[in-house]
Amino acid sequence: MENECLAISREILQVIEEWEIVLQQLDRELICTKRNKQNRTIKQIVGHLVDSASNNIHRIVQFHYQPDPMIFPDYANCGNNDRWIAIQNYQEEDWDNLIQLWKYTNIHIAHLIRQVDTTKLDHNWINAFGEKISLREMIISYPSHLHLHINEIKEMTP
Repeated sequence: MENECLAISREILQVIEEWEIVLQQLDRELICTKRNKQNRTIKQIVGHLVDSASNNIHRIVQFHYQPDPMIFPDYANCGNNDRWIAIQNYQEEDWDNLIQLWKYTNIHIAHLIRQVDTTKLDHNWINAFGEKISLREMIISYPSHLHLHINEIKEMTP
């Protein structure tokens, strides 16, 4: 899994390298007005990606010292991610600052994934539906979640 963690880390860094420039060049009106099927603007999608990285950073760290299975607030389900977007009001966030926050939060999660204690990979946390999700599953699924939302942005841009 060490090699897989390294590959996942590199994949995240590659997305950042490619998309930081793309995001910076997007039309300022477009990022605030165009909406996806979840009714999120591009700014809100990028904000959601910041929240996702932030929550996963906290989970990864806590997997290393909390008892297994871990109980951790479920950010992703039950509408909580929309609450996070609304409370932080990403729609009004400075675009350049938001891009940098997205970039550096993801650089850090890429770093953290390379630091994971592989003896903890089978430790679990319990989500809002009572399902167990291992640290391994969480790490493996992170890039696909990142790509999902990057692809949404791609579809929303000319």
